Amino acid sequence: MNFIINIQQNMKKIYLFLAAIASLVGCSPKNDARGAVNHEKCLVVYYSQTGATAKVAQEISRQTGIDTLRIEAEYPYNGNFNETIARCQKEMADSILPKLATFDKDIAAYDTIFFGYPIWFGTYAPPVASLIKSGALDGKVIIPFCTFGSGGLEASVAHLKEAVKEAKVLDGYGVRNARVDKSKDEIKEFLIGCGFVEGKIAERPDFSEQHPIGDEEKAIFAKACGDYPMPIGTPVSACKRTMGDTTEYLFTVNSKSMDGSTASAKVYITVAKDEQPEFTRVVR
Repeated sequence: MNFIINIQQNMKKIYLFLAAIASLVGCSPKNDARGAVNHEKCLVVYYSQTGATAKVAQEISRQTGIDTLRIEAEYPYNGNFNETIARCQKEMADSILPKLATFDKDIAAYDTIFFGYPIWFGTYAPPVASLIKSGALDGKVIIPFCTFGSGGLEASVAHLKEAVKEAKVLDGYGVRNARVDKSKDEIKEFLIGCGFVEGKIAERPDFSEQHPIGDEEKAIFAKACGDYPMPIGTPVSACKRTMGDTTEYLFTVNSKSMDGSTASAKVYITVAKDEQPEFTRVVR
């Protein structure tokens, strides 16, 4: 696939195996999938390597009552981190996608697919690319969700839209692996926005104006991102908004792209009452 080839050509260093966005990016009201399809014709389809994506898939199923289908590679990625990285590199170099194991459900029988995956090398994992290439998602309404180390929702959804032109790809949800166990309420809000769960979404205030970063904000950024194993970037400006007992910061950072060139990124950090600052996603 084109995006895999581009990654191979441009990559000069490998980001973490599960690299990349988290906090809610929900479906907008105009994308109310439930209003357009039979609720019983929906399926949660997902690939999960470490179990993080499986937890999100199971929570979506629990809150909606929709059945799940876990896809697997016929030859699983069950080596250690370095072995899996080496296998992925070789597959990308040879333009090979993994063959999938036999499914226990017929995807063709469903109209709307909640489609979940971990982020690898900045986009959806190779088994997901295999399913896409098979044509199984053509003509469907697709609602993506993903898990990652720091970010990747936006890029992966863009790749989905490019790869599945015969499908309607709606807005998605992404969460950091480190925050999956805290994602229940976020997932509910996401599902409300998609029209699959009843309820109302609290209105979020606008961020304040961006301003040069101060000492207090530098300290917040350091506490939230200091133990992350990969470089996120150097914060240069910030803005914020307050929702109840939680303040959300949006930092603009100077960073490096995968080909080593200078780039800019957005880092979202939340500070809840009596809790340590926590970064929720990076948008590159």
